[in-house]
Amino acid sequence: MPVLVTGAAGFIGYHVTEALIARGESVTGFDSVNAYYDPALKQARLARLARHGERFRLVRADLADDGAFAAALGASGADRVVHLAAQAGVRHSIEHPGDYIRANLVGHFNVVEACRRHGGIAHLVYASSSSVYGGNDRLPFSVDDKVDQPISLYAATKAADELVSHSYAHIHGLPQTGLRFFTVYGPWGRPDMSAYIFTRAIFEGRPITVFNRGQMKRDFTYVDDIVAGVLAALDRPPPAGAGTRHRRYNLGNHRSEDLMRFIALIERAVGRKARIEFAPMQPGDVRETYADIEASRRDLGFAPRTPIDDGIPRFVDWFHSYHGAGEGASQ
Repeated sequence: MPVLVTGAAGFIGYHVTEALIARGESVTGFDSVNAYYDPALKQARLARLARHGERFRLVRADLADDGAFAAALGASGADRVVHLAAQAGVRHSIEHPGDYIRANLVGHFNVVEACRRHGGIAHLVYASSSSVYGGNDRLPFSVDDKVDQPISLYAATKAADELVSHSYAHIHGLPQTGLRFFTVYGPWGRPDMSAYIFTRAIFEGRPITVFNRGQMKRDFTYVDDIVAGVLAALDRPPPAGAGTRHRRYNLGNHRSEDLMRFIALIERAVGRKARIEFAPMQPGDVRETYADIEASRRDLGFAPRTPIDDGIPRFVDWFHSYHGAGEGASQ
């Protein structure tokens, strides 16, 4: 039976859809193709998915519109849902909080409620975020850690989504798995993420702003490793008869890398030095992230294989190809 993927025009959604089709699945994508970042990049991803013909079908609609997702789910014939659509970005949530309430809270509710009413959904896998750990200073971050002190609205909405999903699994028996992604990067990535921002600025000779004066560490995770984790989770729904059918996992590279080393690898791949402007810590940001993936290894067989030494050159190669070798990176 088909799989329904929300956010199929997005970064991770595009890669997950490609991987599902590559293994013989048919996919219905659901995406509003909004203008949070340049829709041309989303359209380029969709154009690649369209090459699969009848194996991929797109429903262009907004998750927060009552009934839109339920109608798409009913028409799709899907028995599994991968819910990746969300309003992303910690910093954007400070100035545009309503976007997060609508997309992340109302949208997530519409997904779980439609799955409950539809019946026959074997598994709902949804995206959470490492941001839920907030100001937690115990490293690495474990799925057993409390997540009740978010330091951004984005984090608060993702933590709330986990609670909503747990309640639906407990009350209605809807099998669900939440995946906390750690700083995903790679080809076809989002332009608001650090790898894209830094690479574009270095290619164009513009300065990059580095917060907390470079004293930052992140568990940078290559998109192919994330996709492998998503598919592994999708194939392993929480078993019946073992309590509430809701699980949460970290998907990260299990390496906390210095931001300045990350930038140095981009410089090497681009072949130019960055012009760096240091700045204080931004509101809502954290100094370090680091994923404990023991539960993911044990239950999902999750084994990230791509260090940033390999992943960054691959991303820069894609960026160079997508934007054009001799045309700068401004398009």
